[in-house]
Amino acid sequence: MKGLLETREVHSPSLESNPLGDPARRRLTVYLPPGHGEGDRRYPAVYFLHAFGSSGGSWTNASGFAPTVPERLDALIESGAVPPVVGVFPDGWTSLGGSQWINSDAIGRYRDYLAKDVVGFVDRHFRTLPKAASRAVLGHSSGGYGALVMGRYHPEIFSHLGAHSADAYFEYCYLPDLPKAAGSLLKSGGIETWQSEFRQRVRETKMRGDDFPVVNTLAMAAAYSPKKGEPLNLELPFDAQTGRLKVDVWNRWLVHDPVRFVPKFLDAYRKLKTLFIDCGTRDEFNIRWGTRMLAEDLKSSGVELVHEEFEDGHSGVSYRFARSLSVLLPRLSLE
Repeated sequence: MKGLLETREVHSPSLESNPLGDPARRRLTVYLPPGHGEGDRRYPAVYFLHAFGSSGGSWTNASGFAPTVPERLDALIESGAVPPVVGVFPDGWTSLGGSQWINSDAIGRYRDYLAKDVVGFVDRHFRTLPKAASRAVLGHSSGGYGALVMGRYHPEIFSHLGAHSADAYFEYCYLPDLPKAAGSLLKSGGIETWQSEFRQRVRETKMRGDDFPVVNTLAMAAAYSPKKGEPLNLELPFDAQTGRLKVDVWNRWLVHDPVRFVPKFLDAYRKLKTLFIDCGTRDEFNIRWGTRMLAEDLKSSGVELVHEEFEDGHSGVSYRFARSLSVLLPRLSLE
């Protein structure tokens, strides 16, 4: 790479005393373009939000063949396709597997962690342009969901947004996992027993194929339907014995569905200078349809949008960041 990767540690007041006891001090990987620190020049910044089940360190995991996302960013800058930028790779991992980049009574204040603590740290320690017009936020899957959350709550911080295969239309992307999770939890005898067995299993061997629906369901319940005093401080959207959907709890999930909240916060999305969304036509979580719904609502409301589809599935599509970066970064303010 022509640029440099630096690793720092960020102490987050927003994550102090979080319900899961996860660290408030987090590793932060930062990409610095060639010339950063020389002279008085300042640079726009792009924030990358990782998916559920990943951490901030996953961005630099080399596959052996394909370039990493920081390497893709570096190549785009070297070619002149995009202007030099600072790339920021925060860590939103939790002991449940992820945070959805939102504030939750069962997980912690991860939206505040990003919007306040990480952005503030980067602007203090690197030569960035500290204004919304010079900041972009983008991510894949739960990271793409997090980018949509930032657009809803923080258009004063991020003016440019990219969401790849972002969790949307929960009936399609989450509902199919609920009966699978219900079966595993019933067999184990409940959340706490299953969680104990799972942690021992992954320490000694690895996750099983039937673990993911439970892991995903518990983490999403912690994000969307927290309830203090329950196991893991969350309320499941189904009855533990019959599997019957609890409509009141499920409706609490739906409040967090981008297909529901984006149309209610169009004024915030209209403030964005660039909005890019995409999804694979073979997405295994059916997110293609939620993305299409979002695109329809946004376009009909006058929001400037780039919406694309591509022939692939949900995973292994980091090459799509080259496309979103090519759309977003040339529109960042350079002064």
